[in-house]
Formats: sequence, C-alpha cells, structure tokens
Amino acid sequence: MRQKLLITGFEPFGKDRINPSWEAVKRLPDVIGGFELLKLQTPTVFGVAAETVLEAARDFCPDVILSIGQAGKRDSVTPEIVAINLRDASMADNAGNEPQDEPVIADGQNAYFSSVPCRAIVQAVKKAGVPCALSYSAGAYVCNDLFYTLLHHYYETATRVGFIHVPSLPQQAEKNRSGMPLDVIVQALEIAIRAIEE
Repeated sequence: MRQKLLITGFEPFGKDRINPSWEAVKRLPDVIGGFELLKLQTPTVFGVAAETVLEAARDFCPDVILSIGQAGKRDSVTPEIVAINLRDASMADNAGNEPQDEPVIADGQNAYFSSVPCRAIVQAVKKAGVPCALSYSAGAYVCNDLFYTLLHHYYETATRVGFIHVPSLPQQAEKNRSGMPLDVIVQALEIAIRAIEE
C-alpha cells in the first residue's frame, strides 16, 4: 500500500506572474516511488496558506507534507532545516498583510526542526548534478509561516513535514543570477521525494 504525500506550491506574489514552486509541483507525476501525491496550490497569505494545507490534510491524511516555496535570491534547491516562530514581512502578502515582529503561534515553541531527512535530500539531489544545499533559515515571510504552523500542528505525530525552497526561473532571475530551468526543479523535487521515502 502506498504512502500519501501532500505536496504544495505557492501562487505568484509580489511583481511575479509565475511561481516556480507551483509550476514544478503541478508537473510532478501522481505517483513517485511508494508515494501517492496530492498536489495543492496555496495562497501567499499569512495564516491562510497553512489553513489551506491543514484543511486538505484532514481529508487526505498524508504520511508526509512537503511544501515548496520560491527563494529568488538563491541559486540552489535548498531544503529547510528549521522554522521559527516569527512573522516579519519584508513586503505585503497577497492580502496586503505586512506583520512585523509577531509570533506565528502565540504559545508556540521558538522553533521546530524539519522532520524529513534534509541531508539525505541534499546528497541525492547533488548526486544528480543539481545545485542543492542545506538552508538554516526559511525567512520570516509566508514560507516560514506555513512551515512553522505545520511543524507545530504535527509535532510528535507520525506525519512528517518538510519545506524546500527553489530558485527563480531563468526568465524571473534578477541580474547576476541565472535562475534554474523548470525541468531541473521538477527533477530535483522528484529526487527529493524518493530520498524522503528511503
């Protein structure tokens, strides 16, 4: 019997009209290794992103939730080690919220660590020739907000939670950055999912 993996990507935000996280997620096959995938687009809105994922998870009952986000200033695929209990927006989200120095969850722990094997993911993706590195900061924007909320909700349960940031696409990349082609991002995510299973 296959395990269930809920994988999420964000809608476009800021000035972008496309978000590589969702573009890559929706191109993944429906079955990878021993996982059956449910793909979900999440709004780039504090709180609402996590509510959307938790609602889908109530029906799907996933063994693993893997969220994907865009990190435009990075050149590598970066699994996130830790989520922090902080909302500190550098720009408004898609609903106009711009929280500063607020907790994600008022009585939550300061931080939670990823419950998927980040180092194994990095090793597997790098072995395939795709730039990949551990990240120790998911920021304090909606990506971290989602990651932290999921880790808090599933703390000490059997459901594992991870987050991976992916670079911008070449057509989005800021100057001095090349971006990462969409097919390479898709390949990296597929490898990452297989690494989680192992």
